[in-house]
Amino acid sequence: MESKFLRHYIATVAYRAAKAIEDAPENYPEFELGAGVRQPIEILNHMGNVLAYALQSYGYEAEGVTETGSWEGEAERFYQSLEKLDEAVDKGMVPAPLTIEQIIQGPLSDVMTHIGQLYTLRRMAGFPVSKESFIKADIQTGKIKP
Repeated sequence: MESKFLRHYIATVAYRAAKAIEDAPENYPEFELGAGVRQPIEILNHMGNVLAYALQSYGYEAEGVTETGSWEGEAERFYQSLEKLDEAVDKGMVPAPLTIEQIIQGPLSDVMTHIGQLYTLRRMAGFPVSKESFIKADIQTGKIKP
């Protein structure tokens, strides 16, 4: 039951992230709100770094903090990391030293928070994400890439 819930949550993260990442206007990744707020490209890079940290608990090679790349490259890295995480959970791998609960309350919750930031920045940049009832969304366990 635990892995079913976690895999659905990972798919939910992917679904919501795709709404903020995909079809982003050309100038959106470098949008500057000011006051020290990270640019969307910096947030997406950080999300990838956070997932890399979670993956270390499943035995994946430590990637460490990476330099910010292109929007497309960061998106691909993000989706690949989510796919690896989903695969690890699906295989029944047990994380260590982090527990599943810590992965949810730490890295996955952090990523979900940053997805909300990307939504806000899209609206502030004049490119809002379309409204949708996420309760009715067709989120499929195991489906990571849009």
